[in-house]
Amino acid sequence: MTVSLGITGETMERLIQAAREFHAKEDVVFPDTGAEGSDDDWALQVLADHASDLTLQELEGTLRDLGPEQQAELQALSGVGRGDYAVTDWDTALQEARDDWSPDTVHWLLTNPLIADEWAAGLEQIEREA
Repeated sequence: MTVSLGITGETMERLIQAAREFHAKEDVVFPDTGAEGSDDDWALQVLADHASDLTLQELEGTLRDLGPEQQAELQALSGVGRGDYAVTDWDTALQEARDDWSPDTVHWLLTNPLIADEWAAGLEQIEREA
């Protein structure tokens, strides 16, 4: 199965690099929400604490510029990279990401401390399958 992302390789590289830089900073701490779930606005609070961070601003701006379809692709790519889906299940992963898309998708992507590794692993799996 051939997977074709609507996001350029250059943009993916920039997103992965910016996400790694942002999440590698010592003062970026995400609360452990436990098994019982979390208050939905903790992600907004964490991001607000870092609103002046230029790396975060670049990452968030790039994600917002992509639009809903590409944001869903990033969410699906994350699922492939995590092992939730195989590359052969791309259509299912993408459809579920589209169904789950909301204006908060950018926040979900930004607050996932493993997102850069998940994207990189997903891209690697797609390249292997090509």
